[in-house]
Amino acid sequence: MHPSSLALPQEPAGGIAGWAADLVDTMGGPGAGLAIALENLFPPLPSEVILPLAGFAAGQGVISLVSALFWTTLGSVVGAVVLYWIGRLFGRDRMHAIWARLPLVKASDLARTEEWFTKHGTKAVFFGRMVPIFRSLVSVPAGVERMPLPVMIVLTTLGSLIWNSVLVLAGYWLGGRWQMVETYVGIVSKAVLGLVALALVGYVAVRLRGHSRAKHRRAG
Repeated sequence: MHPSSLALPQEPAGGIAGWAADLVDTMGGPGAGLAIALENLFPPLPSEVILPLAGFAAGQGVISLVSALFWTTLGSVVGAVVLYWIGRLFGRDRMHAIWARLPLVKASDLARTEEWFTKHGTKAVFFGRMVPIFRSLVSVPAGVERMPLPVMIVLTTLGSLIWNSVLVLAGYWLGGRWQMVETYVGIVSKAVLGLVALALVGYVAVRLRGHSRAKHRRAG
């Protein structure tokens, strides 16, 4: 007998959630994995919607809980590997060339960033998989800095499994209230964006002040 579908009163009618529900209905666990792989490549697709929905589907018997965790983690790894190779093919030389054309930055800034990633890259990739927004992007510098691919895959798998398990299990336990996960993770995402924006503003302010002082010294 074919497993029950997500055609329930709680089923999302449209948008990203509806699209993800259709994938799971049609393809089962691999559909959830495909949705998460695409979420890694296109960060505006929110994992905080797709993962709890996969957990909800598991709770309804559409897929098994093991299948939801396996396929979403595999999808995370596949998406991360694609971004890793994009970063690796892009390369350090192109990164330095673009960096040299940007205003208010110095070559030494990029050098310090590379040095930091060399020392702490493994932590960045592992913990970055559990930080909204950065969970996808962290794979790019791993490629640029040519982190060994097996190391990157292991770290990505472990970090993704933790993040995916929390959100999938939340959707599984909350049942028809799985949308609550999106609300709380959304708050965290906004907080992360706010901190990044403040850091950028502070960085630009410091650079502008330093540029102005240097200009005055030259004028004097």
